[in-house]
Amino acid sequence: MHQVLTVDVERDLLEANRRLARENHEVLSRNEVRSVDIMGSIGSGKTLLIQRLVEYLKKLETRVGAITGDVAGDDDYRRLAPLGIPIVNVNTGKECHIDAHLTEHAIEDLDLDALDVLLIENVGNLVCPVDFPLGTDIRAVVISVTEGDDMVRKHPMIFREADVIVINKVDLAGIMEVDVGVLERDAKRTKPDARIVLTDAKHGEGIEALASALGLVKG
Repeated sequence: MHQVLTVDVERDLLEANRRLARENHEVLSRNEVRSVDIMGSIGSGKTLLIQRLVEYLKKLETRVGAITGDVAGDDDYRRLAPLGIPIVNVNTGKECHIDAHLTEHAIEDLDLDALDVLLIENVGNLVCPVDFPLGTDIRAVVISVTEGDDMVRKHPMIFREADVIVINKVDLAGIMEVDVGVLERDAKRTKPDARIVLTDAKHGEGIEALASALGLVKG
């Protein structure tokens, strides 16, 4: 009986999140805001990639906003705030992911009429965000070569949920003795229809290709 109750509660929780995610998507779509859920482990380079995307999109006169998610603190928020974009920081407390409910409240704090693009940085890990869509148009997962060339095989579920797979810090592949080709191969096998983009966020390489893969560039 206890096991059945636990399963039912989890099913109800996931369904409630999916319902809220659909509502979030309707709100963002109604306001013509292109939205991206950016997932990945701590240290994969999510924040710097967002920074580079914001810098690139601002040159195109695209109006960008962001939501930064973490268990505690506002370190990522403070890194992005100097870019002069609308930004909301979300702390999840004990939870290891942002959910649609937290996203809903963060969206309420943004002027959607003043945005073309919303970038959401999820909490850093490759497990928890999988079952909790936020209502974005697209989901991306970032992996760094510093995590090793077996990470796709170890965490297949999050890559199966991704529309875009980003292999970051490719400039360090030689130093780390990591074969980027292995990561690409595993990514293609795990999610054949995902867009795969190689980036070096530190030096700004691959950002234009990433913006295109995410559908952030018009025309």
